[in-house]
This record gives sequence, C-alpha cells and structure tokens, in this order.
Amino acid sequence: MSRINFAVLLVLGLLLVTAKQSMQMSLRNPTAEIETSNCKIAVLRVGLVLTSENSEKALLDSGLFTNISDVEIAGRTFHVGTLDNTPIVYVKTGSQTVNVATAVQSLLLKFSISGIVFFGNAGSLDENVLVPGDVLVPEAVAFTGVWEWEEFRAQNKGKLVFGNYNYPENGENLLGTAAPQNITLYSPSEDPEEVFWLPVSSSWFEAATEELKDLKLKECHSGRCLPRTSKVVFGLKSSTSDFYVKNKAYGDFLLEKFNASTTDAASAAVALTSLSNGKLFVVIQGISNIVGVESSTPEIGYIASQNAFHVATKFVNSIPTQGLACE
Repeated sequence: MSRINFAVLLVLGLLLVTAKQSMQMSLRNPTAEIETSNCKIAVLRVGLVLTSENSEKALLDSGLFTNISDVEIAGRTFHVGTLDNTPIVYVKTGSQTVNVATAVQSLLLKFSISGIVFFGNAGSLDENVLVPGDVLVPEAVAFTGVWEWEEFRAQNKGKLVFGNYNYPENGENLLGTAAPQNITLYSPSEDPEEVFWLPVSSSWFEAATEELKDLKLKECHSGRCLPRTSKVVFGLKSSTSDFYVKNKAYGDFLLEKFNASTTDAASAAVALTSLSNGKLFVVIQGISNIVGVESSTPEIGYIASQNAFHVATKFVNSIPTQGLACE
C-alpha cells in the first residue's frame, strides 16, 4: 500500500472515531453540541427560572428573547437563547417546590450555567411596605411550611400555638403547637448543615441593589392602572411553602414570628438547589396580591409579572458574560 493511501485511510479512521465519540457524547448529554461546538465562542449562560404561564407570557411578550434551540429533559423544555443579547437558558418549572427543585437541578446538571435568576409573583404579608405592582429582591428566603408537631400540653411549645386562633375566644386546642423545622443544606465544599434561612448570594444581591435602585416599573395594563407608583424594594425576607397562603391570620403570624414580608411556593426551592450546587442566585418577586385581602384582578397580576420580568432582565444584562475554559 502506498504512503498516500495509508495516510488517507488513517485520516478517515480518525474522523470515524471522532464522529463516534461525538455521537456518544450527544446521546449521553443532549446539550453537548450547544456547550462545546465552538470553544472559542462558548459562554456560561445565565439560568432564568420561572414557574407560571403569566411569567412566561411576560417574557415572550417583551420581544427580548431570541430562541436558538429547545432541549427536552425529563418532560420539560429548556429554551436556549439570548435575552436582550445576554446568553441564557430559561425553563418553566411548574408549581410546587419539588417541581421547582427538580427543574433547577436538571438545568444546572445539563447546561453550563453561571448562576440562577428566579422571577415570579408573590403575596405581600406587609401592606405597609409592599403592595401589588411592587417588586421585592429579598436578602434571604426560608421554607416555612415544614413543621414538627408538639404534643398537646407539651412543656416545650412551638411557635405556632393553635389555641391562639380559637374563635371567638383564644384558649386550649387539641392541635397543641408546632415548631418550624430546619432543613439540611448539602454543599459541594462544606459538611451538611441544618439551616432555616437561606441567604441570597451576597455579590448578586449587592449588584442588584446597585443596578436596580432607580428602575422605573410598569403601572398599567389593558386600561387598568395601579393606584400608586410601583417601586423595587431590597433587603427583606421571604417565606415559601407548598400551600398558597390566603389566610390573613396565618399571614400575620409569618410576619410577626419570622419577619417574612412575602410568601410564595418556589423561592426557597430555587435557593436551596442553587446553594447545594455552589451556584450564585437571586430571587425577584412581583407582588400580585396582599394576603388576606380580596385577590387582585388578572390585569394587576400581570403587571406584577411584567415588573418582575423587567427587573430580572435589567439584572441579567448587568452580569458580565463569562467564557467557558477551553482544554
């Protein structure tokens, strides 16, 4: 065999091996082409997480998202593209904390993500500070729906004393009391730790405070306007549980005992999953209603979604784009 023919066969063999490896990589990881197709321009994307139809509608109605490709993972669609020229992957998780945590974990495992920006709606527990249309960037979130029941007439009483809510008069109640439970925070760099409050990444919280402090928010939609100018609020705390809080007495309890200013069903799941993976994250909540007060109209709820998205977009575009390391 001539040297030229041998060289051609060698090159063809190497090409076949490379193709086979690429195909195997693609089958193992459907996002491999996105992440490694051109190392010179590959970047770490921001993970944009949302839970509701209203939040996704606000994103799509804005015209700021350019879709590049969609990736199906475990029944969810992860949309790869740019948000006003910033590389992102966004996913609608669905409601309830287990769905949120599962989707965020899939996002972090399958894509090269610099950090997580979560935006959605929440209920205000303190109408003196937050009203519909406002946006909160909390400094910490907690699961407040996990309780340890204390025995009736137990010596050590929990924070939630059911007898205090007897009607028409307070008194003993066979439900006794309940104490909030800590959760176990697993981390790639530290031993598991029992915690209650989950702090938002300090660097991103400080950046958000600087970038968003003077941001003007939307106040009208479909002819319906808010009664006052909306604002972005920083530094309060937020509660998360798997049940949507509508009861004013329970809302007042969360505000008094935990100093929580909002409640939702997702933020703490985003926080816990991000911290467990050592990723930066920030939470952005559009206030859609006041707990215990008659629900807002659909127009007001959508203004809250639009304002939360507007704040999220401004923050995402302020994050420096990071490149992937080439080996």
